[in-house]
Formats: sequence, structure tokens, C-alpha cells
Amino acid sequence: MSDITIDFTKFLLESKVLQFGDFTLKSGRKSPYFINAGAFNDGVKIAKLADFYAQMIVEKINKQVISEDIDTIFGPAYKGIPLAVSISSALSQYLNRPIGYTFDRKEAKDHGDGGLFVGTQLRDGMNVLMVDDVMTAGTAVREVVPKLYTAAAVNILGLALSVDRMEKTAQSNISAVQAVEQEYHFPVFAIANVEEIFTVASHVHNDENKPYCDEAIQRKAFDYLAQYKAE
Repeated sequence: MSDITIDFTKFLLESKVLQFGDFTLKSGRKSPYFINAGAFNDGVKIAKLADFYAQMIVEKINKQVISEDIDTIFGPAYKGIPLAVSISSALSQYLNRPIGYTFDRKEAKDHGDGGLFVGTQLRDGMNVLMVDDVMTAGTAVREVVPKLYTAAAVNILGLALSVDRMEKTAQSNISAVQAVEQEYHFPVFAIANVEEIFTVASHVHNDENKPYCDEAIQRKAFDYLAQYKAE
């Protein structure tokens, strides 16, 4: 397991982004854990999160998973907006050149600058790297990819996530990540997946010197994965 995955999991726990309990997901599934990206709610946390993304993206560039010729970072409204802005800033530092950011409006604006997109405007031939927080079903991707292709003949390099929940879709035994990769033919990658996160969380202790993820939590998590994990 990479150092970035270990450090990122500790960051999720310390920031109270990784939460345990009973949660109903957008998919309708009842989950014993939840990645609450809304808890990245101040400048320090969002900057640190962006740095984790940037490190992962540079790693994927070095492994030739994606091209380094990134023109803009696209994040879908609304949670993707701070991600796109902060990651473009962090990645610009790593690559030592300006990287744009772009996000969509929920409704097209017909006054002022107008249009459906804010930030770096999309042009034919532009290389776009999409970012999002957590993928469970891939619904957000399927909503925004047609918007991007309608705006311009862009080249989507890939999709960077914070966490891969590794869950199968309602229609098949493959994961939402695998389904999106097969459907759109670009790579989808995450800083960590849930199995890695729970492995680390079982060894990291809180302020009371107890594991963040005790045996009872682990059992519920792995029972859930046994039911919903993709093959």
C-alpha cells in the first residue's frame, strides 16, 4: 500500500470525513460507512485534499496512465467546484505551469458572461481531466460527460476520485468505476479504495488510543462489501 493511501486515510479519519453509522446512499443502499466530502469545510482541509489529488495525478502521469498535457481540471457542480479550483492550483505547482479549472452551472446563464461553464472555456482539442469526490453509481459522470462533448470536441483524459467504494452497479457485477471506463474509454482512478481505507483505519488510533475502526465496525463494513462489492 502506498504512503499516499495511508496518509490520506489518516486525513479522512482526523477530518471526520470517514463516518460510521447507518447511512442511506443515493443508490438507496444502506451503508455502515459514509464518505462525507462536505466535511472538507475550510481552506486548510481543501488545500490538503487538493495536494493528495495532485500527488496521485502526478503519479498517474509518471506511470503513463494519463498524459501530462492537461489543459483544465473539470469538476461537476456542486461538490466538484472547490475540487476543480483547488486541484488546478495544487497541480499547477507540481507541474510548474498554469492549469485551468472549469465547472458547470446547473442552468445555462443568458446574461453577463453567459453560457453553461465557468472558468477556462472549453475548446476543440482541449485535454480535460475530470475530478469528483466519491463514485458509487457513476450518475454524475453520465450527466456531465455529454455536456462536455456538446460544448466542444474535448479529449477527456480521465477521472480522478478521492475514494472508490468498489461497489457493483445495479445492472451488473462490475463496479461503477469499471462500467464508466468501459462506457467512455478513459481511466478512472482514486487516491484510495474502501478496502485499503478499512485496513489502515483498523491500525490508526484516535485520541482515546482506540482504533478508529474497531472489530464491530469492520464486521459491518465487510458484511456490506460481501453483498455489494464488485467482482
